[in-house]
Amino acid sequence: WAPLLTHCSALEQNGLIPCVVFHLESKKSKSTGRPSKSAAPEQVPDSVFVSMLRESGVTLRLGNVSNEIAVDQVVFQKRIQQYLRKNPRYPTIIQEFISGLETHIEDPERFRNCLLPCVPRSASEGSASSFQESLVRLLLGVEMLQAPVINTLFEKLPEFMFEGVGEDGLNIPHVIINQLKWLDRVVDCKDLASKLMQLVSVAPVEIQHDIITSLPEILEDSQHGDMARDLNALLKESTQLTVPILDALSSLNLSSTLLAEVRGAVISTVSAVQLEDLPVVVKFILHSISASDANEVVCDLRKKLELEQCVLSSMLQASQRSEKHKKITGSKDSVALVLEVIKSAVRFQKIISEAWLKVGIGLMLPFVIDVLVLLILHSTNANQSRRGAERVLKVKVRAGLIQETLLNKTFKGFAQVMRGYFPSILALAQGLVRSSDCCVVPFGGHMYKQAFTAFDSYCQQEVVGSLVTHVCSGVSGEVDVALELLCELVSLKPTEMAQYAVFVKGILDYMDNLSPQQIRRLFHLLSSLAFGHDQHGSHIQDDMHIVIRKQLSSTVPKYKRIGIIGAVMMVGSMGVRRYCIESRFCSIEQSRLSRRHTSQRNTSTALLDLVRSCSEGSAEAAALYYDELANLLQTCKLDPLVQVKTSFSPLYSYPFPASVMYNLDEDESQGGIAINLLPLMAQDVPHSAEGRIAPSQKNSRHVSPLCLSSFFRLLRLCEEEQHQGDLEEIDALLGCPLILTDMGAVEKVESLSKAEREFLCSLLFYTINWFREVVNAFCKQKDPEMKMKVVTRLQNITYLQTLLETCLADCPGYTPPMANFDCESTEVVAPTSSAAPAKKKKKGKEKYLKDIFKILLFQFPHCQPSQTKEKEAKVGVNLSSYWAFFRELDIEVLDVLQCGLLSRSILDTELHSKVREEVQLGSSELVFLLEDLHRKLDFSLTAAPAKKAPFLKGKAGKKVGFSHLQQKSSRDVANFCVQLLPTLCTHLENCHNHFQTLLSEKQGVVDAPGIDVKEQQLMNSAYHLLLQVLHTTFSWSGFSHPEQRVLFKSALGVLAHRLKEEETDLTLEQLIKFRFIFFRESCSTCTISLQGLDKLYVSSLTRHFLCQEWVDPSGVKERGKKHNDALRSLLIIYLAHTDDVLKAVEEITGEGITELLNAAKDASSRSWPTLNRQTFLVYYKVMMEELEKNVRKLPPGRQTDSREIQNEKLLTWNLAVRDFHVLINLVKVFDSRPVLNVCLKYGRLFLESFLKLGMPLLDYSFKKHKEDVQNLLKTLQLSTRQLHHICSHSKNRQDTGLTNHVPALKKSLEQFVYRVKAMLTFNQCQEAFWLGNLKNRNLKGEEILSQRSQDSEEEDEESSQLPEGQNEEEEVLGTPKRNTVLVLLSDWTLYKITVYYVDCLCFIISCS
Repeated sequence: WAPLLTHCSALEQNGLIPCVVFHLESKKSKSTGRPSKSAAPEQVPDSVFVSMLRESGVTLRLGNVSNEIAVDQVVFQKRIQQYLRKNPRYPTIIQEFISGLETHIEDPERFRNCLLPCVPRSASEGSASSFQESLVRLLLGVEMLQAPVINTLFEKLPEFMFEGVGEDGLNIPHVIINQLKWLDRVVDCKDLASKLMQLVSVAPVEIQHDIITSLPEILEDSQHGDMARDLNALLKESTQLTVPILDALSSLNLSSTLLAEVRGAVISTVSAVQLEDLPVVVKFILHSISASDANEVVCDLRKKLELEQCVLSSMLQASQRSEKHKKITGSKDSVALVLEVIKSAVRFQKIISEAWLKVGIGLMLPFVIDVLVLLILHSTNANQSRRGAERVLKVKVRAGLIQETLLNKTFKGFAQVMRGYFPSILALAQGLVRSSDCCVVPFGGHMYKQAFTAFDSYCQQEVVGSLVTHVCSGVSGEVDVALELLCELVSLKPTEMAQYAVFVKGILDYMDNLSPQQIRRLFHLLSSLAFGHDQHGSHIQDDMHIVIRKQLSSTVPKYKRIGIIGAVMMVGSMGVRRYCIESRFCSIEQSRLSRRHTSQRNTSTALLDLVRSCSEGSAEAAALYYDELANLLQTCKLDPLVQVKTSFSPLYSYPFPASVMYNLDEDESQGGIAINLLPLMAQDVPHSAEGRIAPSQKNSRHVSPLCLSSFFRLLRLCEEEQHQGDLEEIDALLGCPLILTDMGAVEKVESLSKAEREFLCSLLFYTINWFREVVNAFCKQKDPEMKMKVVTRLQNITYLQTLLETCLADCPGYTPPMANFDCESTEVVAPTSSAAPAKKKKKGKEKYLKDIFKILLFQFPHCQPSQTKEKEAKVGVNLSSYWAFFRELDIEVLDVLQCGLLSRSILDTELHSKVREEVQLGSSELVFLLEDLHRKLDFSLTAAPAKKAPFLKGKAGKKVGFSHLQQKSSRDVANFCVQLLPTLCTHLENCHNHFQTLLSEKQGVVDAPGIDVKEQQLMNSAYHLLLQVLHTTFSWSGFSHPEQRVLFKSALGVLAHRLKEEETDLTLEQLIKFRFIFFRESCSTCTISLQGLDKLYVSSLTRHFLCQEWVDPSGVKERGKKHNDALRSLLIIYLAHTDDVLKAVEEITGEGITELLNAAKDASSRSWPTLNRQTFLVYYKVMMEELEKNVRKLPPGRQTDSREIQNEKLLTWNLAVRDFHVLINLVKVFDSRPVLNVCLKYGRLFLESFLKLGMPLLDYSFKKHKEDVQNLLKTLQLSTRQLHHICSHSKNRQDTGLTNHVPALKKSLEQFVYRVKAMLTFNQCQEAFWLGNLKNRNLKGEEILSQRSQDSEEEDEESSQLPEGQNEEEEVLGTPKRNTVLVLLSDWTLYKITVYYVDCLCFIISCS
């Protein structure tokens, strides 16, 4: 072929070449089976362009026949470049060549052939590969032709912009752009980029997409930065091109700075981008994150990624179109894709998961995306992110930042997406419900509720199963929350819950671990499922009847109680359900429903008869039956289904006896009634102690006095239900007398027999419980005369309690009659001794809002309950130990605290006013009510520190006596306290004024003659109880929830209103400040300037209390564990709120302890009276603890710190080291074992903080502050030497409690030596570092004898920098002694074999 082509080139002008080529091709066609000469493809007319291509090896064809190439592509490009360069008309020939190209491609078919790949002329020729490029791409590979060919293509492209895909399936603009990809070299890349961007500005969207996505494949790396800026600008202009632009940007090679700039622009467009493009945007942002800016990028992304707005906007657009469902589904699919992108990034990029967790901890306004990402982190568990997600969720829920409204919004808008994370939702809900933090438990319950409502049946079944597991766990807190959730789900979704009634029924097997209140909720839950109107849960009715009948027939009191409670709750549920159904359905269905209601009525009546018959044989069972019916009447709206068929006649004796007591209706001397208590007790004596009627007595009618109060409560509630709260029919019971014995027998109780003493005690218990139930009944009556009688009954109760205390003192081992029947008899155990057990002090960290109340408890020493024994012959017992044997007072009784002076006129027989009677609440009654209020608040508002089930059953009976209170939520109790707050403040002010008046009249003498000691003790107790009640109220954790913020503000507003009545609208901070002022003026005689923050108030108040003596009413200084615990709490509050902890510690050690050392043995410090030798350990431990905590918060030294900052930090560390040195040296005087233990523990912690935070500061401050650094190290070295001595002392004494701290302390001391050496080396002062021997000494500095026999090489060593001179006691910083065996040379090598000992370890260092 080469000679032939050469010959053809010479005969170009004769026109023979086409014929020859044609002839050859026809010959070839014959040999290869191609068409004959008549069917050969037509050639392109000759021109410079065509001939030059032909000479180079490419033959152009017409029609649908592809252009042929006869040579290799590289050969072709080289030939055409040579022909152009060697042509005499160069460079004009280039323009002619391009003109020929333009003329050739004017025909669309020819242009199409030029864009499609060429075909080799002969497949057998080795010079041509199987795949060939198009003619245009071959020409683009020629550098001199590249620019004009690109211009020609761009000029040709607009002709095909709007044609789209042709009949042959080709998109010409797309093919043109593909010609520019992956060129070996781009001659003018900048110009090409400019033309491409110009083309983008005018092209349709489809072509814009193709051009932009092809940019990384077209441009060289040098042009990527400029192109990224252009694309960034284009992104801001058009959001339609977001996806192709981000695809292109993700493939460009960009610098970190430019990438951050582009990412910032992309983040700014997130809120405006279309929802279907959002996954691509998020993917680009997350994949472009680096470790340095991960937190910032994630924080910006979560702010812009408002998924709820995206869904709302898509729903709004869909509502205006016909394809609504399709659009909403598409939006949710896009959200799912976004979450999948985040999930992938979290799983494979550690920095992203860590950044989400860090941002989650610091966020103050969570969004829906935050909840979803927490679920992603929990589900993937990438890089142990599950624990982090749980921790972040608990922190944010506890702080009130993630609330139930946000969770509702997430479930409502993204239920389909969250369904995929159901296992994580279930696990998080389980963890929150099981948490010991009561603030997060309700949120876990809300997660359960939302999951059940939003998800499918499988998830609902899992939710119910998990809640049943919580109920069966035996943990009280879990059981309460789970039962409450199940009840809510039954009320919200009765049909769905009825399908899972079998799961709930399984709880019946675990009733042994449930409390009475939990059993009530369980049977209420099961009854609602079993007797629902849809009848889906009717299959468990028979099982419930079987269980209840089995429990009722049991001879075990515990199971009989369960049966009574369950039966009454079942009756109540059937009654309520029937009422609701009849009110909902129309008359058409009445016939069908009435038959079912009749059946239920018959079942209820039979069940009540069964309960009554089973409880007749036991007084406790009968009393429980009455109490349960009374609770049912109080909590449920029942129709006349419940009929109490018990006669009241045996309870009352109508012939008025001659000996009656406590009669308030003296004007009704004829025809009155009386409670026949004494005869009832006399009849009850032959009966067994368990209250079971003897067989011979079963046929006779007998009423036990145990049932008296319970029966009256049921009667009262029935009257209230029938007469809308009016008790006029039974108001005589309020003032009627009781038939009792002469109470003068109490004075000679010692002369009575044991049986008579116990009989007398039981009589007093029954009387008090009757009066308590009477007060419960009539406390809400508005009539003044009724109020007077209620207050009088309270006076009767307090008086009888004093008599009971005297009787109980002479009845050791006596067990009172039960008064609360919904508990085990073993849970209510009478104390074995007359001494009341001391209450344990509650431990825990008090928050800032609680501090003031704890402070006020120590304001007046005479406000504390007396701890001294009365010097009397007979001492009564404390009835607080017998509280479970009294009837529970309703919370409404506490409204009596609002009663002032009550009066009435007593009329004579002629209806003339004879005398005026006045009654008011006395100090005894005030203390009685406040004690009950404090007990209720402590039970309802105080959160338990932990709710984990103990391995062994702990002390039971903590819930006994709170059955009625348990039916109210904590919020209801808190709301009641807030309403009662003005009255409590009034009583607090009255107590304060009482003591102020007393002190002013008696010139400050608390034990002056003529003072009623008993009355003052009652006022002391009232004062103390008022402060405790206010403390418990304001310490309620529920106030931290946003839902209770209004209630909290109203509570603070009560205190502010008592100071400034004209102020109505105050901020929360102003209200807190007014609270401080109120308690300062109401509870303190000290004057404190009102300036600065509340922190200053607390600091000033606590300092005032610490600087005064604490004495009891007898004038003796207080001491003991309770006193020390209170002192510790107060000292911690003072140091936590003072401006400078270091100066405060220095002040206490410099003044208080110095004065204590110079004082007598039993004396106290003059400046700090609470500091004496008995309380020194309290002060010492708190100061060491706060000192270590303070230095731990100091910022570490940095090389970039300014000179002023370095000076400030160095000064702080000097002060801290000086305080530490003083505290450490105090062990030379106070060398008790607890002091040494504190010294070893916190000495190590202080040293570790110094190594971590202080030594970096010395590294950069040594050259500028050499003297200061040297003095700091000298002082610290003296402290470390004393720590060495304490370690030696501990080993010498072989005290295990002390030696446990020695290894860790020794390690820190060695690290200190090496760290000082490193600091000197860093500052080119290594020659100042020497080694010396430190002898083992005791606390007094004496050498330990057991060590003298050992060689000097077996002694511990300590190193530091070399000062000017040291004595023998300071050999560490002194000149090396002769017994030094470790020699340091200038090149830091050891010269010889050295053997030395450190403690019990022998180190051998061998060196040449």
